[in-house]
Amino acid sequence: MGIKMDEYELLDKDSGPYGITAGKDGALWFTQHKANQIGRMTVHGEVTPFIVPTPNAGVLSIISTTQGDVWFTENRANKIGKLTATGEIIEYTLPSPNSAPFGITEGHNGDIWFTEMNGNRIGRILSSGEMIQYDLPCPGCYPSFIVAGTDGAIWFTENQSNQIGRITMLGEVTNYTLPTKHAGPVGITSGPDGTLWFVEINGNKIGRITTAGTISEYTIPTPDARPHAIVTGPDRALWFTEWGSNQIGRITMQGEITEYPIPTQNAEPHGIASGPDGAIWFAEECNKIGRLSIL
Repeated sequence: MGIKMDEYELLDKDSGPYGITAGKDGALWFTQHKANQIGRMTVHGEVTPFIVPTPNAGVLSIISTTQGDVWFTENRANKIGKLTATGEIIEYTLPSPNSAPFGITEGHNGDIWFTEMNGNRIGRILSSGEMIQYDLPCPGCYPSFIVAGTDGAIWFTENQSNQIGRITMLGEVTNYTLPTKHAGPVGITSGPDGTLWFVEINGNKIGRITTAGTISEYTIPTPDARPHAIVTGPDRALWFTEWGSNQIGRITMQGEITEYPIPTQNAEPHGIASGPDGAIWFAEECNKIGRLSIL
């Protein structure tokens, strides 16, 4: 399979692009944690910035909902942000201080779910704006990325406790321990096969867990690749960033892995998204947005 990789340099110097998502408007939306703004990029590379009201908010993960709104976590400000289709930013302050919200996803009924790394909780924002928090059973599990599963539940990675968590609409939590010790799971996504796929930043593996809790693991060919985020591509494969080895990886349903080097050295790729143009888009800490097109 042939690929072509392009990179778009951002105008704000050292803006710190981190999370990225495909919007309902046909553009890419991304966080810039150092510039304290949300960026919107067309598939042709044209960028529009939106300044986050709270200074030094630490914007990290970002999603686009079925309603067309963009939601993001403000890790340092202890808030969840919402950017409406009209360009207005609304911020929701978490009830508990210093919770460090990180991962975010849209639930099955339109609720917004997020992780609290320091708070050791899963949070939820209802359509009314009311916020609910669920304490996790294991202390210091450090919940990271989060995604809606095909089973009506929400799934998330627990970076420090080395588990994959599942939470129901009623707040009931089940944990599944990974076979590889100290694997450090981070990114997670819903796969085309109805299972959950995730990355192990320390274990140097891609993991797969069925909704029944059966886990498989696949070793990444490059040692110390440091995989970070993962997404389902338009080709029924999973694509992931490797910030340790400066590559974009691809894994098939059969567990076959291919890796593609990023042109810019030390790009530090983090967030990754499947674009409206059929390409794979990713955020580079080196102040660029990357685009990988499948030829």
